[in-house]
Amino acid sequence: MDRWLWAVRLTKTRPDAAAACRGGHVRINNHPAKPASTVSPGDEVRARVGDTTRVLEVVRVIQKRVGAADAATCFIDRTPAPPPEAANPVARRERGAGRPTKRERRVLDKFRTGQP
Repeated sequence: MDRWLWAVRLTKTRPDAAAACRGGHVRINNHPAKPASTVSPGDEVRARVGDTTRVLEVVRVIQKRVGAADAATCFIDRTPAPPPEAANPVARRERGAGRPTKRERRVLDKFRTGQP
């Protein structure tokens, strides 16, 4: 498992892939994966990489690290799209405007909390 994660460029190094497996961040077909677990075509691999959980379907098993274009052909990415973030306007003051007055601060506070 750790070799495949490293070969398809999900992790930068093989020790990082092994640590992710040992830490419980990798699952094969909804079962916790050990670094020595084997993968086969058709398996579903869930790996938490950074802040996102990637859901991959294994298409081809490789043992050696290959180029990014070749690595992308070894799996099908089934990761759901992230939810759209609410586009809240940010209260900004002009640079060099100095400290806000008491009245301006109240207006900013109302704006930030969404009060009318």
